[in-house]
Amino acid sequence: MNSVKTECEGLYGLGAGWTLESIPDQGGKFAVVTGSNSGIGFEAAKVLASKGARVVLAVRSEKKGQVAMDAILREVPQAAVETMPLDLADLRSVKQFAEDLCRKVQALDLLINNAGVMATPYLTTADGFELQFGTNHLGHFALTGRLFPLLRQTPGARVVTVSSAAHTGGRIDFDNLDGKKGYTRWKAYSQSKLANLIFAYELNRRLIQANLDTISVACHPGFAATNLTVAGFGLNRPWLGKGLGSLANMAAQSAAMGALPTLYAATEPSVKGGEYIGPIGRTGRNAMRGFPGPAMSSLRSHDPEVAQKLWEVSEELTGVHFDGL
Repeated sequence: MNSVKTECEGLYGLGAGWTLESIPDQGGKFAVVTGSNSGIGFEAAKVLASKGARVVLAVRSEKKGQVAMDAILREVPQAAVETMPLDLADLRSVKQFAEDLCRKVQALDLLINNAGVMATPYLTTADGFELQFGTNHLGHFALTGRLFPLLRQTPGARVVTVSSAAHTGGRIDFDNLDGKKGYTRWKAYSQSKLANLIFAYELNRRLIQANLDTISVACHPGFAATNLTVAGFGLNRPWLGKGLGSLANMAAQSAAMGALPTLYAATEPSVKGGEYIGPIGRTGRNAMRGFPGPAMSSLRSHDPEVAQKLWEVSEELTGVHFDGL
């Protein structure tokens, strides 16, 4: 894990920054990380477990989840880690996951909304939503809402939602959320990542209004080498995705570096609700590589009228309401 700091120093000539050594002890905390069988989610889950947290790998494929859990245990033999099935593209699966978790535990310190799909062909979820909006935003909205009773009764709980720098090109098209009036895969991806960010900000506003000490924080990984890159470039042509994605990943920082903003948002004591964390590189703000810190998001992400409407539409589409918010 020390290779994370070495990598960043080698790339940027930086001698100091927020690294794994900056993470305080997580003993006694319980965390759920969606999409944690690979990439950024896997790296974040592994580090949290190494710091003493009990971690649930919330994954669509139980087989891949088991492989990921075994990999964590090989590196961190003392880790308290388990897998639970969760398909964010199916609201029944979201409901079942939440019910199963609520039967297991009485508190939830950390929910990391990390899983996602990127630039897919036009597809729909089990509930008929456009796949990217339905998985990346609506699935996590429903999951957070169903787990909210656990979160609100846990002192100092955090919800971390992973967005993307691609949100800057996004607009919430309320007249075409299902993509039936026209679909562009990258436009739909940017919309879903903007929705993630708007949700994170609006959730934090509502938490403040309800006088709760739970906080909502957003983050983005910068340009990191993950399976999403290969899938996104490949569309429905795996051979092309493998080639172009591999070339792109050669210019990217590692998934371990890409996980640092998530870990900063999840564990840094100075983080405040409503912040957006990302790589800050040489400039100290809004870089695509480097150590993490507070970043800035687009003006659209801060529009309170869009946030209110998106929240209401999300409640209507998912049938999930946040008790007390």
